[in-house]
Amino acid sequence: MGEVTTIGLDLAKSVFQAHGADASGAVAFRKKLRRDQVLAFFSAQPRCVVAMEACASAHYWAREIATLGMRPG
Repeated sequence: MGEVTTIGLDLAKSVFQAHGADASGAVAFRKKLRRDQVLAFFSAQPRCVVAMEACASAHYWAREIATLGMRPG
């Protein structure tokens, strides 16, 4: 398993799901995060692409995650 290159983030009201994948597409991790854990989690991850669904809060989270050096997609 290599370094995480992509993180998929399923947005929700209180419990988010994060799924990491390496360059070959192999699953690196699956993690449940409470809303207050999301930014701390991403600040500890290597710089990568973060994919998330299009919903009402997606713009907010994209801005917050981009400030950590990630590339929202």
